[in-house]
Amino acid sequence: MKQDWKWVTLGDACDKGSSNVSQNQLGNEAGNYPIHGASGFIKNVSFYHNEKPYLSIVKDGSGVGRVTKMEAYTSVIGTLQYIYPKDGVDLSYLYYSLIAIDFKKYVAGAAIPHIYFKDYKNEPFLWTPLSEQQRIVAFLDEAFAAIAQAKAHAEQNLQNAKALFESYLRGVFENGNWETKTIEMVCDEIFAGGDAPKNNYSLEPNEKHNIPIYANAVKDRGLYGYTDFARVSKPCVTIAARGSGTGHTELRSKSFLPIVRLIVCIPNTNLISAEFLKYTIDNLVIQRSGSAIPQLTVPMIKDYYIPVPTIDQQMQLIERAETLRAQTQRLEEVYRQKLDDLEELKKSVLAKAFRGELVGYHQI
Repeated sequence: MKQDWKWVTLGDACDKGSSNVSQNQLGNEAGNYPIHGASGFIKNVSFYHNEKPYLSIVKDGSGVGRVTKMEAYTSVIGTLQYIYPKDGVDLSYLYYSLIAIDFKKYVAGAAIPHIYFKDYKNEPFLWTPLSEQQRIVAFLDEAFAAIAQAKAHAEQNLQNAKALFESYLRGVFENGNWETKTIEMVCDEIFAGGDAPKNNYSLEPNEKHNIPIYANAVKDRGLYGYTDFARVSKPCVTIAARGSGTGHTELRSKSFLPIVRLIVCIPNTNLISAEFLKYTIDNLVIQRSGSAIPQLTVPMIKDYYIPVPTIDQQMQLIERAETLRAQTQRLEEVYRQKLDDLEELKKSVLAKAFRGELVGYHQI
């Protein structure tokens, strides 16, 4: 570290300010000055708290510890706090210093997490001459721009990998010259799950309760718990019928109990396999009822037409689809790892910057 650099505390480098504005006070406000909350811009109002650029940090609730560079003539509501650089501290240098801090260690409160400036103001801060701060900022700006571009490419490649499989399925179903039937015509049963057991179940499997209960959810494949009786014991396809996961399908081959908001389709295996039924349902552009909460109903599902090749053709198509799925999943894993590596690179660059270890720019 250079001789004219030194370690001080964050409190030596900046001041904090508070806002007493709550979002519910803004209903009748109108004007030319933006006010922001934890999720970003709220609206324009008739006042502003800051006539110069500044930093904001989320101090309460979701996103606690997130730091943002803010424009002049703006304000924030009370769930955020103002951070102002002291004389001799560059605003962008302070910003990078703050985002290098792990604020999780300062979070208090379980229901509504919050952080206090009095706790994190003692974080070490690398004080350098203003010209050195600006040099470090220029390095970080360039490095982060390169990382952002690399992330954008990786994210696009990830989306392309996902779209490849979906495009293949669409091509199969759009170009095949097959007979079509309604889902009702190729299924032995289509029904909705019933109420959840009130007492006869457990969250973990045991000697008595070892039959899985599945509900309308995507997480953990919708596993709700375990009971001692099954409603379904044949291979089938389940469809999430309500909420954000509406239309999500699962192929199930073991006995289980379906409960609320889960539609079960048990195929007639002389006409269609459960695997092929899932592929056809996944390929449908399903119309959902309900504007506030999207949902599907059994009558809606029954009336959809799907292509029905012969069983032999179905097996050939499934084999090809599964091969492509495996290939695209491997690609997705590569690009997800790339995104993780780029996030780690950002942390590494910040750590080096604020340990005084930057000696030059290396192209990313």
